[in-house]
Amino acid sequence: MSDMIAIGATVDNAAGAADVRLGTALDTGVLRRKYNFGDRVSELMISQDPFFRFLSKVAKKPTNDPQFKFTERRGSWHKRYAYSTAHGVNASVADTGDATVDATYLSDGKTYYFKMGTDYKSAGNIQNIYGQSNGAFSVGAAGTQPKFFLPGQVLKFNYRAADEDSAFTVPTGYVLVKVISVDLTSVETHAILRTEVIKGVDTAQDLMWASETAPVAQTYDAVIQNDLEPKRSYVVGTVYDKGTGYPETWADQPFSTAQGQTQIWKTAMAMDNTDRATELRYEKNEWARIWKDKLIEHKWDIEQSCLFGHFDTTYRTTEGAVDFITNYGNVFSLTHSTKTADEFLDDMSSYLDPRYNNGKATLFFCDTATYNWLHKIGGDSYFANNVGSIKDGGTLVGRANVDIRLAGKKRIFGVDVTTISTVYGDMNVVRNVHLDGSSVKILAINMNYVKYRPLVGNGINRDTSVYVGVQTLENSGVDRRVDLIQTEAGMEFSMPECHAYWA
Repeated sequence: MSDMIAIGATVDNAAGAADVRLGTALDTGVLRRKYNFGDRVSELMISQDPFFRFLSKVAKKPTNDPQFKFTERRGSWHKRYAYSTAHGVNASVADTGDATVDATYLSDGKTYYFKMGTDYKSAGNIQNIYGQSNGAFSVGAAGTQPKFFLPGQVLKFNYRAADEDSAFTVPTGYVLVKVISVDLTSVETHAILRTEVIKGVDTAQDLMWASETAPVAQTYDAVIQNDLEPKRSYVVGTVYDKGTGYPETWADQPFSTAQGQTQIWKTAMAMDNTDRATELRYEKNEWARIWKDKLIEHKWDIEQSCLFGHFDTTYRTTEGAVDFITNYGNVFSLTHSTKTADEFLDDMSSYLDPRYNNGKATLFFCDTATYNWLHKIGGDSYFANNVGSIKDGGTLVGRANVDIRLAGKKRIFGVDVTTISTVYGDMNVVRNVHLDGSSVKILAINMNYVKYRPLVGNGINRDTSVYVGVQTLENSGVDRRVDLIQTEAGMEFSMPECHAYWA
């Protein structure tokens, strides 16, 4: 077996035949030895490649197959909600635009029927992601049937006064009903519930739909806390008589799978021994100078691929953060000249909503302009110029608080990190010059759900190894030392709702 690696184009030999390939004459005995660099490459020029630096230190997970699969797990404890898309006095309820319910039908002890649909896929508990139409679910879409309803559960339905507000964003009260029976067979995308009213109403009310004429439809572009929560009906406990025995049960399916693959990066350098032995002015060892630059060049290429790469089986390329998040992650807009601190806080509220993104390990990689903008809105000058004093009859009684505040700086694994304090927790902000000139201003990556996966198996480590050999050029008889830096690794991104970008 040979371990030959081609590093260049074909050249003609003395006889004129195109059969000499640069790099294929490397000394096999030396080439078979692996000089594994591992994390050492990430130590060079740390600040210029911060994403790869963090990946190398906290998110490295080797794979033993160049095509790997992984599993995502989404819990269901906060997913037991649905929207009432129809209601009536018998089981044959159909979709209707009438949100109004007469008090006669929602008085205590009455029997009432609800048709319930939801907006996430039961298999895997896969939900909508803010601003992301790719893979979005409307209420009642295929695979979204709410299967968690059981007899004995108590449900809460919000309402507001009939015909009072067609926007339906602020409820004025709620009713409670006990589930008597559940029908999951009549409509494969909905559940038909027969209920008994526990806490009713005295006057006609409108159930909280999107409007008086239609129930909730698309939800990926709606703000959860403002637009969706008032319309959701939740399970709020159970109620059983004494001595009733074991109730019915249900089981969710929280797992979904995805795949990735490794990509090969190569950077080569070659120099004959005469040049290696020649001492030069300024930097006397030309080999050492070029070698260091080649290592940095190799690391730069990996950082670029980890950010902008695209998963493609034909070209064997791995997924990049920008490509993945723009296709599947939360989407927000950011124009420095018009974006206010309040609007940015609204974005943070949607992104870090604990109902679907409870991760606290997010790094915010910014281009230079946005890095400066965040410092400005969180700095003392912005605070002094834009936030006034609290006065009582002309007397100063205190200073107003600010919701975005520069809390300090720190170094993590050698990378400069700015901590910006917000009401939703600290933002760890890192400048990444690779984002300059791109469409992405902020790339929010939850480091708990991203992995750098070098190929390691059967005692062979493909994580940034160096192959050393000697090449003889047949036309001249000159020997050259050839060093080949090679990395084979892939990127794994999971839980799209835990990532976001601002553009």
